[in-house]
Amino acid sequence: MTPWLSVLMPVHGGARYLGATLAAAAAERPAGVEFLLYDSGDDDGACRAIANSFADRLDIRYAFTPEDKAWTAKTNRGAAEARADHLVMLHQDDLWLPGHLDALRAAIARAPDAALSIAPSTFIDAGGRGLGRWRLPFRAGRHDGAALAATLIVQNSIAIPSPLIRRDAWAAVGGMDVSLWYTADWDLYLKLARHGAVDVRPETTTAFRLHDSSLTITGSRNAADFARQHEIVLGRHLPALAGADPQLAQAAVAVNCALAGGLAGSGAARLRGLGGALAALVRVGPLRLARFLDATRLVDRVLPRLRLGLSGRLAA
Repeated sequence: MTPWLSVLMPVHGGARYLGATLAAAAAERPAGVEFLLYDSGDDDGACRAIANSFADRLDIRYAFTPEDKAWTAKTNRGAAEARADHLVMLHQDDLWLPGHLDALRAAIARAPDAALSIAPSTFIDAGGRGLGRWRLPFRAGRHDGAALAATLIVQNSIAIPSPLIRRDAWAAVGGMDVSLWYTADWDLYLKLARHGAVDVRPETTTAFRLHDSSLTITGSRNAADFARQHEIVLGRHLPALAGADPQLAQAAVAVNCALAGGLAGSGAARLRGLGGALAALVRVGPLRLARFLDATRLVDRVLPRLRLGLSGRLAA
């Protein structure tokens, strides 16, 4: 029987959270859903054992892929080997919440031709405790993809476990750019939005975990490369988006880099990062600040990280 959904799971050293991730997926009773798990970690078979323990509840295909270290390469491999017409991504540390598969089925029925369907998410900490919603700057319903991309270019406001993607659209835009270790998902969503219509779901049915070894924390420690990752995406897409605001997009990069540098450090470094972010916000100007905050969901993204940094709960 051909599955209706393929779940792409790039894994590396994921034993700490993988069991909880798969348990949450299994709780959705995913009939007709295949899980494609690609593991590049040298962990003495820990992730393989966890995957095998769910074989009676999930249609799971485990592959040990030490040749593919990059999460982008493993995700592209999954898309190429998927059998379903629709794809989702599920990282080893994120979660599905109750009702997720029902929301995806409804989205396919509502907008079968949409290249991309997205939804708000929620932040959780290392222990699975809620940290606050991660909202989208888009109303629920159908959107012209190019118009939506003009806002999305300011900031990637889409959590990895949220998108539902048509497999033919993924292939048409070339999937993920493996050279973008940090912004490949943002680049993918922009390509998909420019390719076709986007459906926005109202339900929050996924959780994005913040912890001390996540890419959003560790990846920002090389400041120059972190900034370059963002600038590559702007260079590719801004010229094609007539309704985009280049100054807001550049301001968002400046804020992201300043905050990332602060969150990756401690003490004085955090204060410098906060000061740099505030300086970038001042340059936006008071008349455009509301638009900037809406497009970036800055408060949604920063407050959970600040709470974790101040409380010491990153590794809890």
